Amino acid sequence: MRLSILLSFMLTSVMGIISSTVHAEPTDVTVRVISRDAKFIGTSMGGMRITLRDAFTGEVLATGLTAGGTGNTDLLMHKGGGRRSSMTDASAAGFHTTLDLSEPRLIEVEAYGPLAQLQAAHRVVASQWVVPGRSLAVGDGWVLELPGFVVDVLAPPAHVKLSPTTPQIDICANVVLMCGCPVEPGCLWDATKYEVKGLVKRDGKRAGDMELAYAGQTSQFSGTLQISGPGTYEVIVYAYDPATGNTGLDRTTFIVDVKK
Repeated sequence: MRLSILLSFMLTSVMGIISSTVHAEPTDVTVRVISRDAKFIGTSMGGMRITLRDAFTGEVLATGLTAGGTGNTDLLMHKGGGRRSSMTDASAAGFHTTLDLSEPRLIEVEAYGPLAQLQAAHRVVASQWVVPGRSLAVGDGWVLELPGFVVDVLAPPAHVKLSPTTPQIDICANVVLMCGCPVEPGCLWDATKYEVKGLVKRDGKRAGDMELAYAGQTSQFSGTLQISGPGTYEVIVYAYDPATGNTGLDRTTFIVDVKK
């Protein structure tokens, strides 16, 4: 009797698995990540790590990287603003997958990156219902917006030691959008409209702020910090767009030796 019950249970389980497999429908999903006020994040920035999960169970359904170009500037950036009929063409980076779904699932997507600039990387998460056989690869696909700037402090290098007689030091940083789009005066991403500053700490205490100005080369900003004495300095360089609230930062440290 016990054997027959066990066999019946196993048969029911197998039939259930077969049934769910038979009724599963391939469902295409395309996920794209767009930089706030700019273009798509793809191969040139290392891509974005995309993870699709069941929002209720946490089961990972698919994972991979966005790949491709930053997209068509004319489709994405409109001087007059207004609603866009479409943002994508074949050049727009994305992550493409096909899920086998047997029933509607609330799917959560997480995007993390850009992976080539980990000091600027962070994540965005969204969720939506997906119905078997109903494509999410149509139109622009599932588009997530990633805020921020990629700020990369170029000088001074971290932990450099300076002479106690050093009067000042140049702080230099590179600033681009999360898609890698450059900034310079008069271009679509106007360097003169961004606030780029350094927040200075000395031995863990605030020691003032400093301005960084466009340095004459695409995406480059620089300023001069006056040294106020020996100690360990930390400089947090941030870029901020007052029109959108877009913000990004990087940091460096240096040491000014004590006089002997």
